[in-house]
Amino acid sequence: MALRINLRYLERDDLTLKGELPVAELDLDLRDEMIRPEKPLVYELLIQKLDDNLLVRGRLFLPIACECVRCLKAFEYELDLPEWTCLLPLAGEEKVTITSDSVDLTPFLREDILLELPQHPLCKPECGGLKKPTPERPKSSSLRRTEPSAWAELNKLIVRNE
Repeated sequence: MALRINLRYLERDDLTLKGELPVAELDLDLRDEMIRPEKPLVYELLIQKLDDNLLVRGRLFLPIACECVRCLKAFEYELDLPEWTCLLPLAGEEKVTITSDSVDLTPFLREDILLELPQHPLCKPECGGLKKPTPERPKSSSLRRTEPSAWAELNKLIVRNE
């Protein structure tokens, strides 16, 4: 169920599309275990045919489940592209592939989403990371070492030789 635009609808007027695209359709192929898109992409798009081009403008919104790389806390990152724009040539050397009078927008959505993903997701910019464990102190003096250390014996040798 890729996001396809039928060019015949654009011959009469501009086209407005609103809806959701399942994350599986985007085929993001992320290998980062700190970033997991689980909810669908929400889109609101206006498509216009301008001579031999398609102009696609609108908003893309994708909530992403993340883990902070510093403290490992789970949080939701909102990938929001409020003014997403894409110009697709319909003629020339760099023209897009047209299949059955339709153009698939999915590869262009995927590319811009991948470029906007956080490289190192942080729950907040000032995250200090995991808290360092404090060393435990002995609760009573009876746990202290009563036997002399090897260093104390060596120190005695140095003092005698002087």
